[in-house]
This record gives sequence, C-alpha cells and structure tokens, in this order.
Amino acid sequence: MTSDSRSGAARRSVAALVCAALAAGGLTAAGVAVLAPKEASASSHREAPLISGTPQYDNTDVYAFVSPDKPDTTTIVANWIPFEEPAGGPNFYTFAEDARYQLHIDNDGDAQDDLVFRYTFKTHVKNKNTFLYNTGTVDSLDDPDLNVTQTYDIELVKMKKGHAVSRTKLADDVPVAPSNVGKASMPDYAKLRHQAVYRTAGGAQTFAGQADDPFFLDLRVFDLLYGGNLSEVGNDTLKGYNVNTIALQVPNHMITQSMHQPVVGIWSTTQRKNAHGDWTQVSRLGNPLVNEVVNPQKDKDKFNASHPRDDAQFLKNVTEPELPKLIEAIYKIKAPAEPRNDLVDVFLKGVEGLNQPPHVRPAEELRLNTSIKPTMHPKRLGVLDGDKAGFPNGRRLTDDVIDAALQVVEGELVGAKNDLGDAVDKNDKEFEKSFPYVALPTEGSRGPLAKGTSGDTDVRSQLGDALRPAGADGSTDTTLIAASAASGAAGVLLIGTALAWWRRRVRRPY
Repeated sequence: MTSDSRSGAARRSVAALVCAALAAGGLTAAGVAVLAPKEASASSHREAPLISGTPQYDNTDVYAFVSPDKPDTTTIVANWIPFEEPAGGPNFYTFAEDARYQLHIDNDGDAQDDLVFRYTFKTHVKNKNTFLYNTGTVDSLDDPDLNVTQTYDIELVKMKKGHAVSRTKLADDVPVAPSNVGKASMPDYAKLRHQAVYRTAGGAQTFAGQADDPFFLDLRVFDLLYGGNLSEVGNDTLKGYNVNTIALQVPNHMITQSMHQPVVGIWSTTQRKNAHGDWTQVSRLGNPLVNEVVNPQKDKDKFNASHPRDDAQFLKNVTEPELPKLIEAIYKIKAPAEPRNDLVDVFLKGVEGLNQPPHVRPAEELRLNTSIKPTMHPKRLGVLDGDKAGFPNGRRLTDDVIDAALQVVEGELVGAKNDLGDAVDKNDKEFEKSFPYVALPTEGSRGPLAKGTSGDTDVRSQLGDALRPAGADGSTDTTLIAASAASGAAGVLLIGTALAWWRRRVRRPY
C-alpha cells in the first residue's frame, strides 16, 4: 500500500457530505436490520467458489457513467470471463448460449429492478471439419473466413414489484466482435470492433465482444495483503488479459424515473438454465470488490444468487468488515470503530445530496446520478478528490476504485485520514474516446517475432504459398513440393520425439 496526495478541500468536501447524512438521521445498523432478510434465490474475478469454476457466467466488473461525449446518455459496461489469455485457442472465448446476461436498473430506490436489459447469444460455425477459429485473414464480421461467430438479441423487460409487465425486442441477431486471434488472422481488429457497434431504435447503442480488461489493480493483496511487508505492490496483475464485454449506451430519460429523480441503481446478473430447464441466477455484481473482500466464504455463493431487496442478510459484513481488522493485525493501522455506518451510507444507500434516491431502501447497487455532467479532466479518486462525476457516483473506466475503497474502508470519512493505495493508478492501455470506450483486446500474437523474421514479414502470404500445390502458371512447383516434403518429414520426426518423451514420463505403452 502506498500514499498519494490530493487536496484537503476535496477530501473535506466528501467527508462533509457523508457526515451530514449520518448526522441528519442517515442509516444506522439498527435501521437496516428492520428489513427482514428472506431466503436467497455467485464483481470481481473468481470471487466465489461456485462461479470460479464456470468463467463464461462469471461477471467480473460493472461500470456506469454519464457518457463523456454524449452527456444526455448513460453508458453501462459489464464484463464476463476473467483472465482471458489472448492466445488461448483454438477454442477462443464465447458467451454462453444457455445464459441470460442481464443489466438491471432500479430507478426509484426500492431495491427492485424496474428495467432489465437481457442479452442472449447464439453460436454459429461455418465449417465443422476444421479445428480453426478462422480459416484465413478476417477483414469483416461477415468474412467467410471467420469460422466461429456469435450473434445476440436484446430484450427490454419492464418490471413491477419483481414481476415482468412487458417485453420489447430492442435488437435481433447483432454480430459479436470476435476474440483477437492475432495480427496474421485479424490485421485490422479496430475495424472489426467498429463494425460490432450497433444502433437500436430510440437512440441507444450496444456492443458485445472481446476487450482489454479495464480493471487495474495489484491482485497480490491476497498474499496476506501484499506480502505482509508491502513488498508486493505496483504490479497490474490484469495487464495483458482480456474479458468479454457487454456495453450499452441509452438516453438518460429511458432509464430514469423522471427529471426530478435522476438517480438510478445499476447491477448485472447472469442466469443459467438448470437441469430442469429453469433459469437460475449464478452471478451478481454492483459495486466492485463486495463479494471479493467484503463477504466471507459462507456468503459468497449466496450473494451471487440473491436479489438486492434481500441484502439485509449481508449487513453485518458491511458494518463489521473483516478487511480493516486484517490490516490492523498485519500493519498495525488501527481499524475504525464499529458499526461502520459510514460504509452503509456510501455503498448501500448512496451519499445524500449526491447519488442517494429519496426513500431509498439500502441495497448493494452501483448508484449513479445521471444529472451530474462528466468532467473534462476526471480524477482517478473520484468523489474523494472532489470529482463528483466519479466513483462512488457510478464508476468510470478510469476510476481507481481500489485506492478509493481502501481509503474509505480505513476510515477516511470518519476522521482517519489516509492515502493508502496499491500503487497501480491507471490501466495499462488507453481507453477509447467514444462508445464502447473499453480498450481494444490484447492480441494473441503479441509475443516477440521468431528468429530470422522481421516486422515486415507477411506471414499470411507465406502461409498461403506453403499451402498452394501448384505454381503461379498452373504447373507443378517442384521446389515447393520438395520444401513441403522436407518440412513434413521434420514435423513427423518432431511428433515422434514428443511421443517418446511422453511415454517415458507417464510410463504407459501406446
């Protein structure tokens, strides 16, 4: 953990907001406890036991912000499939066909969704007689050489008291941007990204496809909080990994209750069909890190299957958090006094006067005031540094939620001033300036060039020449055949050597 500097005035500003809310009758632990917990119906990367084994359904992060280039719209970005290795072929990364990927909107603060944007996906394979994801250079999303493709539908479900009252199809058979296999396969991936942006009726935009993981942090916090002596900080653990992204940009009036109530609560879920054919919720995410470091092991899977209206059952995890106690035990930084009503106010209700809706029912949602315009120069600590357009008023891609959350958990808003952080202050890649804003995915062929080649080598042409059985004039090219034969013999020898090695290792006859 490291320190950073910011203005004392900005720090006092947010502290005053929260303290005023608490003093004016802001929520106490007893106040939340009157919400009777009900039976539960698994952010973060691999944060719960069950969901960590099914990455296609694992929701890693949710972002929600007023669009910087279109301030009359809100952009929601939700990511799935953590730790995508860019060269992880031949079966690259697809959305699950037996899943519903959902973005939820609560526009009246009652901890129940009023709108659900539901994404469902289909996979299409042109040639099932090859192992290849693409059979040649891919220049467009409808390129015949893109062997494995996906499309998706979007349905808008209007809800009332937990029940669907209407359904509207917003989009049908929209193409998904593919996994970025590499330079030889997809020489202009930015073009494919652009083609995957789809405009719906009513002024909305949607995107689904691979992107660089925008979450930046040092995940070695789990090695007893950065090695027990702060020797493990400053390394962006997610650098170079990709995710599958769903991004939706909608006019503010489409999701807010009214001009007078511009605050919305946002979260995402994944539903999966069970053995009986029924839909079951298996992942849920609003604010970052909640299920990763706030909920203990016994509650992680339960939280992923639960609904915000039932969040009273997890209240103790917020008012008596484990993280400050661990920091005190390891680094001797005194944990703030409990119960932590400041955390309840910021993360379950929203900050009064900023992003708290009237008559709010406390729940774990990412709350955004859509009437606060974006700033030209966002500050990474958001509200903590006087930037009211940032976290925890929604979450922008550039917000340093690790540092901000760590400082608040360590008592920044209740008098324990600190500048703690993990020394990872920004993403390794620049974000895009327009929708969907996420950075392009890291490509599979990002490694060093092979010995004897240069950046000018056209691998695609060489591959095509090697596979061509005849010369340019139609006659047999004996030189090429001889070269191919020699290459084939070398390949057989290499495979035989590998099999011999394997037999020695496993001591099993073939």
